Amino acid sequence: MSHPVAITLTPVPPPLRRRRAPFWTALAFPVALCIAGPIIAVLVMAATPTGAVWRQFWTTILPELLGNSALLALLVGLMAGSAGVISAWIVTACEFRGRAALEVALLLPMAMPAYVCGYAYTWLLDVAGPVQTAIRDTTGLHYGQYWFPEIRSLPGAAMMLAMVLYPYVFLLCRSAFLQQSVCLLEASRTLGNGLARTFLHVALPLARPALAAGLGLVLMETLADFGTVQHFAVRTFTTAIYDAWFGLGDRGAASQLAACLMGCVALLILAERLTRGGRRYHPMTTRQPPLRPVRLSGWRQPAAIIACLLPVLLGFVVPGGTLLAMMVEVGDPLAPDRFLPFAINSLTLSAGAAVLAVTVAALLAWAARLHPGRLRAAASRIAGLGYAIPGSVIAVGVLVPFGAFDNAVDDWARRHLGVSTGLLLSGTMAALLFAYVVRFLAIAQGAIESGLARLKPSLTAAARVLGRKPGQAVREVELPLTRGALLSAAILVFVDTMKELPATMIVRPFDLDTLAVRVNTLAADERLAEASTSALLIVLVGLLPIIVLTRAMRRRREVV
Repeated sequence: MSHPVAITLTPVPPPLRRRRAPFWTALAFPVALCIAGPIIAVLVMAATPTGAVWRQFWTTILPELLGNSALLALLVGLMAGSAGVISAWIVTACEFRGRAALEVALLLPMAMPAYVCGYAYTWLLDVAGPVQTAIRDTTGLHYGQYWFPEIRSLPGAAMMLAMVLYPYVFLLCRSAFLQQSVCLLEASRTLGNGLARTFLHVALPLARPALAAGLGLVLMETLADFGTVQHFAVRTFTTAIYDAWFGLGDRGAASQLAACLMGCVALLILAERLTRGGRRYHPMTTRQPPLRPVRLSGWRQPAAIIACLLPVLLGFVVPGGTLLAMMVEVGDPLAPDRFLPFAINSLTLSAGAAVLAVTVAALLAWAARLHPGRLRAAASRIAGLGYAIPGSVIAVGVLVPFGAFDNAVDDWARRHLGVSTGLLLSGTMAALLFAYVVRFLAIAQGAIESGLARLKPSLTAAARVLGRKPGQAVREVELPLTRGALLSAAILVFVDTMKELPATMIVRPFDLDTLAVRVNTLAADERLAEASTSALLIVLVGLLPIIVLTRAMRRRREVV
């Protein structure tokens, strides 16, 4: 007799549905368009017909501008990239005397504005400076009878920029080396490779996103620099933009030159992404032992110390000591308490710009990660091109739409209410903060995207499998792992805002002066010795966040 067989049917769970991206990702596209507004305004002005100025530039100095800008970017990229990545690897993978102090010291040149560094070296090494004067007094030779490198030249300008910009590469590459898989590095050492071969064949290729982000920031800052190249009499795109816009009054020609500059930067970014292809650089495991630096002995220890100490000496100690000597000898005639408003304004604007830029960059980065799309990605890339445009052009690009808005509101209020609203946005601190965000958004984007590039995708996937929504996965998993990247982005924007001059001069309210404005006011009158006081205050104010960042890098083994 057959017995019935009980069959239990286990319900098959429904497949994991793709959840919608969080609602805040919908804000990314309009925010990116808003940030890109000044850049779009410049491009629109570039499309307007121009007169004889552009034709004159095209037939006479455009080849010189292209050649000088390309050579300057090449020299700065080679020097800053080499100094940054080599010093980052040495202090990460090697143990030697003074290593802890050098970790902090290597970031100090970041607080030194390039134009201030140029002022200091010009005063020190020019014909009438103390160095050449001492040579003539010691040897009895006259000027022209001995060889001395010309400081006011394109290589001199490249050296000034490289000495203060290499910390961008150092910061991002060091955090990338700390995040790399220790297993891969130790496997390379087990196979008989020394530190040099491990660096060239394992560590450096894995740090490519961070190196590309750092070099991108360096090149964009180089191409957009004005104060240094003008002081060193080097004609680049930025000096031509200034001459066309403010000297000749031809906004169309200046906008076309700015559009060419943005096109060069866009081509650099596109070329790097195309050569990267579909390769990923995140670690293969989340359980990693701490990196154990190799103790150096013999000649390697002094060689490592010299390699790390030389950038600090050239980029911070020498110009800082020169400024200190100038301040002690002459200094600013203002009373010490008169500098407090300058410092407070600089701190307030820098902190506000850092918070806003990091917030916008994080929104754009995670929106592209959770809800990718070509339109949103293109808007984000355009919004990040502001770092390649001179600050004065950004300022004018901000004032044009803000002025149009203020005039429209004032006209409506006069016709319907019988009152005048005046300037609501133009010439306010809000407009200045907006100009800072447009100018320095690329810095925050580079740091945050470099951190996100090394997040293991399986971590977020595991959170999704456990029932977390995309927004919850970002808040509970990705944000804690990228906290160091957010901190790095905020400090980079803070320090750069402290040094920004052209945008501040044009957009600021009439009664708002900063330390950078004070430096420019005195330097424009060739009162470099008096400008040394404000310049040193800029450096000192920028040192505190750099030290905080360095201590955070020591505590965390995550992307900074």
